[in-house]
Amino acid sequence: MYKIGSKKVINGWAFYDWANSVYSLVISTAVFPLYYGAITENKVVQFLGIEWEHPEALYNYALSFSFLVVAFISPILSGIADYTGSKKKFMRFFCWMGSLAVMSLYFFKGVDTVWIGIWFTILASIGFWASIVFYNAYLPEVALPEQQDRASAKGFIYGYVGSVLLLLVCLGMILSQESGEDKLTMMRYSFVIVGIWWVGFAHLTFKRLPNNIYNKKPEDDYIWKGFRELKIVLSELKNYPYLRKFLASFFLLSIGVQTIILTATIFGSKELGLDSTSMIITVLLVQVVAILGAFLFSRLSERYGNILALKITLGIWTLVCFCAFSLDKSLENVDLYFYGLGGLLGFVLGAIQSLTRSTYSKLLPETQDHTIYFSFYDVTEKIAIVLGTFVYGLLYAMTNSMQWSVLCLAIFFLISFIILSTLKKTKYVK
Repeated sequence: MYKIGSKKVINGWAFYDWANSVYSLVISTAVFPLYYGAITENKVVQFLGIEWEHPEALYNYALSFSFLVVAFISPILSGIADYTGSKKKFMRFFCWMGSLAVMSLYFFKGVDTVWIGIWFTILASIGFWASIVFYNAYLPEVALPEQQDRASAKGFIYGYVGSVLLLLVCLGMILSQESGEDKLTMMRYSFVIVGIWWVGFAHLTFKRLPNNIYNKKPEDDYIWKGFRELKIVLSELKNYPYLRKFLASFFLLSIGVQTIILTATIFGSKELGLDSTSMIITVLLVQVVAILGAFLFSRLSERYGNILALKITLGIWTLVCFCAFSLDKSLENVDLYFYGLGGLLGFVLGAIQSLTRSTYSKLLPETQDHTIYFSFYDVTEKIAIVLGTFVYGLLYAMTNSMQWSVLCLAIFFLISFIILSTLKKTKYVK
């Protein structure tokens, strides 16, 4: 029997982070970028009839395109899902889509099949991020407002633990091989394992999540009513100044957070000259420390309020930018400095991701349309990613240094801090 606030339901909801986070770590951050780089290194690739002399640019364009697709479709799908009460169906569909796309990366074997890698990278990214829209929208339906900080943090902690475990398994498989060709083969097997892990463990979440708790009955024209619902919610946002201000602050901090996440390994390898081993050690360090950060800041927010906790994380993110700007490959033991920076980043990474989700959930008005509201949250983040990576790349092109790009991100954190400081107390958010 479904009951909001039930420990069993909350744990089932949070377990989807355990299932899907292996995609963001193994595919987005660690193994697949290394595999793609090894396959396309010093090669010209063909895609859509165009010769790409810089394959890494093609990969970044593919990710940006997937973010734009999600930003475009999620409000439409969310409106339909809310009106028909079919969040679970949409979440399950995109979960299957993403996991099957990840498994299909196995067939990306060389430069001749780079099109497979690019297309399934796009589909996997869309599947992952679109499923997250519906997953996040369940938070106010599975946890009471006073439970949402801990529930959100629990999800991220599950995700960090699960993804680190699977990454270690994949690295063990890869490093057990001696030849470079055999290592690449093990990487391809790891893509299949990630897809199976994702869709396999997601079944526990789907089993426990409620479906259509408001007993909505769709009519024949529910698609068009989904569009009309989207328009209504857009107009309703004008009546919630706290929500608008928070979304503005979230947009600015997401520019910084997501850009750093996507470019950290490139910064370490290109700007500081660190090898792939150092990069993987840093990625693992970030994930482990993020578990501690998510836990501690969830307790801090309970005692002193979400707004103060978020402002502390923003201060530390700003410090991360200044520290990264001060690093140079000529520094002695620069790898140790980078590990320290990774630890500092990890401490606030889990915290800010968890707190922004739970704070937004608490600020929502009384509504049955949680999915459409969370679609704005998701669209805000995706547009921030596109803008952030563009600004980062533009400054790099102008200055030929990623250090100035990183320093610029501190401005977004500072403005976000200022906007967040204008939020007053609400019933559940201090």
